Amino acid sequence: MIDAKILPLQKAALQPIAEFLGRRGVRADQISVVGFIAGLGAFVALCFGYWLAALLLILANRGFDGLDGAVARIQGPTDRGAYLDIAFDMVFYALIPLGFAIASPEVNALPAAILIVSFVGTGSSFLAFSAVAAKLGRKAPEFPTKGIYYAGGLAEGFETIAVFVAMCLFPESFALIAYGFAALCALTTVIRWRQGWVAFSEGSR
Repeated sequence: MIDAKILPLQKAALQPIAEFLGRRGVRADQISVVGFIAGLGAFVALCFGYWLAALLLILANRGFDGLDGAVARIQGPTDRGAYLDIAFDMVFYALIPLGFAIASPEVNALPAAILIVSFVGTGSSFLAFSAVAAKLGRKAPEFPTKGIYYAGGLAEGFETIAVFVAMCLFPESFALIAYGFAALCALTTVIRWRQGWVAFSEGSR
């Protein structure tokens, strides 16, 4: 919901680090891989109930996720980079609730499953919209630096990470947070379905 608004702030904060790494030959794809490894570490930490460690690794994952894009803008964006960015993110988002479920299956398994299904809804509606928009040559003016068309919604990246942070800070409230955010994701999915229905109708061409 506010991803487009915070992009300029993120860009300004990460630009000096990106320039430093870019001058030393660090590639954006390498940063993407390191960020995904941090996400895997967060999942493992959650499985064992190390909430603070998981929180730090989640924030590291998001930091690397922003940094790889900043480096890519300096060195030149690639199709592989755009692909890895989305592919790694989708797995990372599912791993976090799964980690809570493994840590306490009797309490967290059902809300985690519902949250993951809601992520499938937001992710699939997002990617389907992007694929068709790319085929039609459409661009998202709110996200000019992204490698693919970004369809906005109520539940975007910032909101998801804010929820993950809240889960790590208040793990005993995981189920309540998961159910609430799953509802928001479901609403986002329905909104994107409607957007696609209207945007890609025969008359819209």
